[in-house]
Amino acid sequence: MHYPMTPTPMPMPISDSPTSFENDSLSDAATQDMPPFTSHSGDDHELRFGGIRRLYGGRAFARFRRAHVVVVGVGGVGSWAVEALARSGIGKLTLIDLDDVCVSNINRQLHALDGTIGRPKVEVLAERCRAIQPEIEVVADSAFVTPHNLAERLPADADLVLDAIDNVMAKAALIAWCKRRKLPIVVTGAAGGQTDPTRIRVADLSRTEHDPLLAKVRARLRRDFGFSRNPKRRFSVECVYSDEQLVYPSSDGEVCLQKPGTGDVTRLDCASGFGAATFVTGSFGFVAASRALARLAKQAAIRPPTEGATT
Repeated sequence: MHYPMTPTPMPMPISDSPTSFENDSLSDAATQDMPPFTSHSGDDHELRFGGIRRLYGGRAFARFRRAHVVVVGVGGVGSWAVEALARSGIGKLTLIDLDDVCVSNINRQLHALDGTIGRPKVEVLAERCRAIQPEIEVVADSAFVTPHNLAERLPADADLVLDAIDNVMAKAALIAWCKRRKLPIVVTGAAGGQTDPTRIRVADLSRTEHDPLLAKVRARLRRDFGFSRNPKRRFSVECVYSDEQLVYPSSDGEVCLQKPGTGDVTRLDCASGFGAATFVTGSFGFVAASRALARLAKQAAIRPPTEGATT
């Protein structure tokens, strides 16, 4: 989400332990007995998302289907998070962003295509979500979140918020609002000026490094919202960020590792500021979505599905 006056772009290793990658595709033999797909099949949801159930288990699968996730900011990071959530069987999504798709979004944003230029981002993504999952409920809210409209914009029945906005004041206000209401939130840091997605980490917001956006957000939370100034105290806010050294555009048209002394290059906008690439912004979004799903799955493990819930 781009705010016109924003000075900054949008920000455990992805795993703290070695990760193994296994082929989870179905064999030819396993797919031969599958019934022909029709959009009106009673087990349509299982056909589409059975792989998610086999990955997380029945309780979590049912929790995902009942969950209402709010994604604030659907640009370079948020658009990819929305894609992952829709393809994981989340039952309801609220998408909040006032921006329209512009041609310079094509390098990093999922919804940016030749045929979508000029359209509201939330509407394009809502259509895509319904094509992925026809029964999903999607609320496309063309608005910016501000410190003054959070109660109006954030739905009362939200189960989790995924923050992918790049305005310091709005980001801090959103985090504080969720914390006060004990509403789970996954925060993302800046994804611009980076070329190595393997440097993405997940940590408490109080422990992030090499991210100027998050540093400003921490300062604002401490100054305006009463968050602890004790460096040993954690905020208990999960955050996706990168510890990669930032790459800055230089005046000669090349790039450098030193921040220029003048000018604002910390923005991620349509004409200037940090550069960005899909393989980084998308990775941020996917990691954020994975953490959101992990939180929901944990809730399912603690609280069994309600009577009559689909598993």
